[in-house]
Amino acid sequence: MSKKIVNVAVGVVLKEGQYFVCKRSDEQHQGGLWEFPGGKVEQNESVEQALARELAEEIGIEVKSSVHLMTIEHDYGDKAVRLVVHIVEDFTGEARGLEGQPSQWVDLNQLRKLAFPPANVAIIEALSTSK
Repeated sequence: MSKKIVNVAVGVVLKEGQYFVCKRSDEQHQGGLWEFPGGKVEQNESVEQALARELAEEIGIEVKSSVHLMTIEHDYGDKAVRLVVHIVEDFTGEARGLEGQPSQWVDLNQLRKLAFPPANVAIIEALSTSK
């Protein structure tokens, strides 16, 4: 039996050369690691709709537009994910951790030093090469 793949909309929120990242709570899958904000794409929802909803709920910003960066499929063993990654530079509101999660703005050098889930490593590599 094949594993169900969880579709996840991921927002690389970028402002003035800084990226917004949040830390996963210890109870979550890949807990204690940093991540780009986002969440599961619900049934009958586009990636863009999921991204806008999740970023509003999680970090309090309204996405005006986003650009597709990449799609990553990663199997963690206990679950498989498909991360649909968008760069979000066009937004309103102040990004902050609305769910009590630690969050911060970091530049690319700081980003490379943080611990991310394995599936996120390719995102940081893509950001590094696009600069």
